[in-house]
Amino acid sequence: MIMETDKKDRIQRAVELFMQGYGCCQSVVCAFADLYGLDEEMAFRIAAGFGGGVGRMRMMCGTVSALVILAGLERGQTRGEDREGKMACYQLVRELLETFKQRNGSIICADLLQMQGVKAETNTAQPDERNAEYYRVRPCARKVESAARVFAEYLSNQNNQNNQSNQNNQKL
Repeated sequence: MIMETDKKDRIQRAVELFMQGYGCCQSVVCAFADLYGLDEEMAFRIAAGFGGGVGRMRMMCGTVSALVILAGLERGQTRGEDREGKMACYQLVRELLETFKQRNGSIICADLLQMQGVKAETNTAQPDERNAEYYRVRPCARKVESAARVFAEYLSNQNNQNNQSNQNNQKL
């Protein structure tokens, strides 16, 4: 269950983690990890390779990868033969990513960088130095905030639907 203040705190926590040097995917996943029984260290490890558009290849934005990871934690099937569970997870992924894309124009790291006039270098695994200029020109902190907001809103909507369903069941 996620309350409005908790929602704001989680979004803020994701941005703070990013500003501390964690990757975009790490920051978003870690802000919600406790809801799924993950400690911070495990969340950071799981999400570590997705930064920079997956290993700095500038493919799917790390914040979007975080949404995929969180969707799996939320609805991922645990039995190979569970086609309905797999479909439910895929549907949630599609909904979350479509919302992010509508708000940000793309789910691709290179596109998001280029929209802000940042060269989307792919020829090295070397992460960029985090300094004032890095944070000034890059849209990444805003994308971290956006992805965290998308997931927090999803959780809030799920809460509202569950509460409505419980109220309807009580009336019966």
